Order: sequence, then structure tokens, then C-alpha cells
Amino acid sequence: MKIVFLTAGAAGMYCGSCMHDNAIAKALRAGGDDVLLQPVYTPIRTDEATIASDQVFFGGIHVYLLQQMPWLRWLPRWTRSWMDHPGLIRRLTRKAVKTDPAKLGELTLSMLRGEHGRQSEEVDRLVDWLETDIQPDAIIFSNLLIGGAIPTIRRRLPNTRLVVTLQGDDIFLDHLPNDARAQAIVLCSELAEQVDVFVSHSDFYRDKMGALLGISPGRFDVHPLSIDLAPFDVAPLGLSPSDRSLASEALAEPSEKSDNEFRIGYLARLAPEKGLHHLVDAFLRIGNLPEHANVTLHAAGWLGEHNRAYLDELQSRVVSAGLSDRFVVHDSPDQSTKIKLLRQMDVLSVPAPYEDPKGLFLLEAMACGVPVVQPDHGAFTEVVQSTGGGILFHPENTDALIHELIRLKNDPDRRATLGETGRQSVHQRHHIEAAAEHMRRTCQRSESPLAKQPEA
Repeated sequence: MKIVFLTAGAAGMYCGSCMHDNAIAKALRAGGDDVLLQPVYTPIRTDEATIASDQVFFGGIHVYLLQQMPWLRWLPRWTRSWMDHPGLIRRLTRKAVKTDPAKLGELTLSMLRGEHGRQSEEVDRLVDWLETDIQPDAIIFSNLLIGGAIPTIRRRLPNTRLVVTLQGDDIFLDHLPNDARAQAIVLCSELAEQVDVFVSHSDFYRDKMGALLGISPGRFDVHPLSIDLAPFDVAPLGLSPSDRSLASEALAEPSEKSDNEFRIGYLARLAPEKGLHHLVDAFLRIGNLPEHANVTLHAAGWLGEHNRAYLDELQSRVVSAGLSDRFVVHDSPDQSTKIKLLRQMDVLSVPAPYEDPKGLFLLEAMACGVPVVQPDHGAFTEVVQSTGGGILFHPENTDALIHELIRLKNDPDRRATLGETGRQSVHQRHHIEAAAEHMRRTCQRSESPLAKQPEA
């Protein structure tokens, strides 16, 4: 099959959706499909080698300026094409500073209106390219919010199957001003009527987005969240947890972790929405107890400029508690560094207060044999229950989080059992080859049932 992934870049930060799209696209290619991973808005950033195209459609700088200065569209496009240069977009968006929500709302609505919005010329450019140069059998959108061109694609490529993955659309919508959010939901619901099939990674998110946008459950395919396990396979299957740990240490760089240290790990954006402050609260209360003087907290992830004050405040609290030597913040890691950090953790927790639609970091921790302690909501519930690789606690209940962390610290046998159960489950049910096969089946219809029939 000839498949195009339209995946939305996330400025300068590592993007879980981009990484997942990149991994599936590579697996589909390995299986013989003709796959193009095409960024929109900004180039994508992954923690491994990307197969994404160098070209960017709907360049973030260009579409923003078209929104703010609509007279630009009357200039010949060649005078504006420099705005879409990937290198320029990377330089100007790498810090991913916050945008005025009101302006973001106006831009979102215009993009959702597609050929009727201020970026209509860019819609034509994308669809011309798809129709003339590519002629794909299927197009996969990484979210519905980049789907403003769907009606134009449906009209001009009637036999192309249109697949939309829903994976965080509600979070973006909830950050818009109320009026813009209401209008965006209406526009998304109208676009949804022309989509062939929706993909979600959990029953929870299928039901949530179905209710929000009026999409019936029968129009969804639920694909279990998956990761590429090749970089994690440092030891053959079947070894005991202790032997596996020794094998991992032999292949990893020397660790600074002491023999007696109990390391709590965090791997996600360093941001309030991911709940780092909840984990710091738990760490401060555990770490100040004499019997837990060996407990440390290591946090790794991308830090946006707008969240530096947030991290500074957390670090100040740790300093005031006299635990600064036991709280380590790592730079946003590439893949190999991330795996090394995970192997040094005794437990991982990302106590996000919102209902996360994915949670790739859970599978990555489990692939390293690390148990997880997560809030019992969103996709976390299904991932932990599916794998058996962790413990769930009531969301935003710091006492419950502390209780579970201490229980695991005091019970190394249970940690080992949870870690090995999770590792085996990820290998059996959450590997990227299975995800690619699911996506291939989702795309394998030569003609869209929603395509408009030619007039008699």
C-alpha cells in the first residue's frame, strides 16, 4: 500500500505522537508498504532516527502570519516560501514559547475551516501534492485538529482511505478560550463525518472523544499502544530478573547509582500537567524519614521556557528540605540515554493529574523491567491492567502515592515480579510490529465507503 502519515510537529520538543508515528511508519516500510511520514506545522523531533520528509506543509510560521496578516496571501507564494524552510522553523520554534490563547483560538478555527480559512492556499498546495505526486491509498492524520483539508481531499481523492488517530485532541481543545473551543468542537464534528475510521489507543479515549464529537464506537479501531522494542532488547528472553539486571548493567555505561540507593524515576515533560509536583511532594515526605535516607528522585524530560519558573520552584522546595543532593534533573534525553536512565530506576511514576490518552513512557519503563506506579485514570488504567506491570492509585492522592512507593521499596521481590510481568507483556502485546499490522489492516480498503459517488 501507499500510505501518507500527516504528523504534526511539536516545535522543539520531543513529541510522543511523532515518535509513535515514526516507529509505526518504519515498521510498515519494513513490511513492504510504501510509506511517507510527512510533517505539518514544524519538523518533528524524535529520540531516534526519523524517516520524516524534509518538506513541511502548513509551516507554523507561515500559517501564523497568514492568520495575523491575511493580506500576505495576495503576495506571490514564491516571495513567502522561505518561511517554510525546515531549518528556519526549527530555529524560531525550538523554545516553544506560549502563544496568546486568543490568537491560538482564531488560528485553530481558521485551520479547521480548511479551504474556507485564511490558509486556503496552503490547503490547495497540500492536496495538489497528494493528488498529483503521491496518489496514496490511505492518509493517516496524527490528530483531527490538522484535518481541515479533509473535505478537499475527500472531493479530489475520493478513493483514498482517510484515517484519523485521536491522541490528545481534547487537551488542546481545553486550552482554547471557551467560545473558540465550542466552535472548534462543532468544526471537528463536521470533519469527523467525512473520516473513514478513527484510531484510538484505549477504550477510554474512544469513549471520551466519541462523546465529545458525536462519533459512534463502531467507527473506531482500538490499537493497543506499542513501542519499538529493538533498542530495549539487551538480553535474551527467559532470563531471571537478577540475571537480566546483570546483563543490562554489562551493556550499559557505568552508572553513578550506589548499591544501596532506591531510585524513583520520572520520564515526561517537566510540566504541571504531567504531575512532577505531585511526585516531588511524595519524595519530600518519604526522603525526610530516616529509614528512607537512601531514596532519590531522578526526573528527565523536555523543559519548555514557560515552565522554567515551575521547575525552579520545585528545586527551591527540595533545597529548603535539605534534599538537593538526592533530586537530580536530567536534560531531555535521546533514546540511548533514556534507556540507560530507565535501567537505573527502581520504580517509575508520572502522576499526571489529567487523563492521559497514551503513556508511552509506561511501556518504555516496563520494557526495561521497571514497575510503574500511576494514577488510576485515563489510558494509564488500561496500560497497567493490560500488562500487569505496575500499581494504580487514586488520582492526586499523595498519601496513596507515598504508600505504594514505600511498599515497593520494602518489597524487592514484588518489584522484580511486577517488572518481569510488565516486560513480558510488552513483548507479547505492545510491540511496534503488532501496531503496524493493526494500522495496515485499518488502511486496507481500496475504496472509501464515505467517498462521494460521481453524479449520473
